[in-house]
Amino acid sequence: MTPLVVGAVLLAAFTHASWNAIAHGIRDKLVSFTLISGGGLVIGAVGACFAPFPAADAWPYLVVSAALHVLYMVLLMRSFTLGDFGQMYPIARGTAPLVVTVLAAVFVGERPDGWATAGVVVASAGLVGVALWGIRGSGGRPDWPALLAALATGLAIAGYTTVDGVGVRASGSSLGYVAWLMILEGIAIPAYALWRRRGRLLPELRPFAARGLFGAALSVTAYGLVLWAQTRAPLAPIAALRESSIIVGAAFGTLFFKEKFGAPRIAAAGLMVVGIGLMLHTA
Repeated sequence: MTPLVVGAVLLAAFTHASWNAIAHGIRDKLVSFTLISGGGLVIGAVGACFAPFPAADAWPYLVVSAALHVLYMVLLMRSFTLGDFGQMYPIARGTAPLVVTVLAAVFVGERPDGWATAGVVVASAGLVGVALWGIRGSGGRPDWPALLAALATGLAIAGYTTVDGVGVRASGSSLGYVAWLMILEGIAIPAYALWRRRGRLLPELRPFAARGLFGAALSVTAYGLVLWAQTRAPLAPIAALRESSIIVGAAFGTLFFKEKFGAPRIAAAGLMVVGIGLMLHTA
């Protein structure tokens, strides 16, 4: 985890929280994710013209990852429909690093040292625990549909993070890999929206086109930086450091969506700082 890798992942965290906030801010979630997925498809197609073609060994990972990314988008749409941005985003993102740590150890043979393990556990368990504390439905009970959607989103994130960590290393080009990933994953949601909305889709997209396409550019940038970092450092610390976006997401929820920051999110920010410090102890 060199300073350059750390800086790239932190920038990815900020841009990721930004595009998620843009997606949440568009009330019609099918419209917002159609623009972001379709914009990513266009950016990927342009990038593929200039980047090296991924090696043959990377293509099974690309196909599996694209399917997991589509599942992630569907679950994220559901999460944003059911709950507050400042609650759904921390749970979805905070679930992933601990799962990635396990998957990377089992399938990739990357076993983090004691400091990195402690950092992942503190950042993940603390943030998820504090985020869960903030979710309440009617009658003071947990909002289980929102909770389960956010947790399922986190599992999808962990799945594609692990798959891409192996696939991008086999591709020979992180730029080529991300370009073709955007192409493959960017087809499904726009195609579904075109079928579902038919003649109504273009008029519904037009008022949000600039905002949605800007979100698409942020999305591609965020994941491109993460994929590049995964070629230069172990998967688990990158996955955990990337989730510093939770702090940004909580701040965005307060600034743009009028959601309370409160003691739980202050505690989450503090735990994230401790976890990052532990992960980078030997960097």
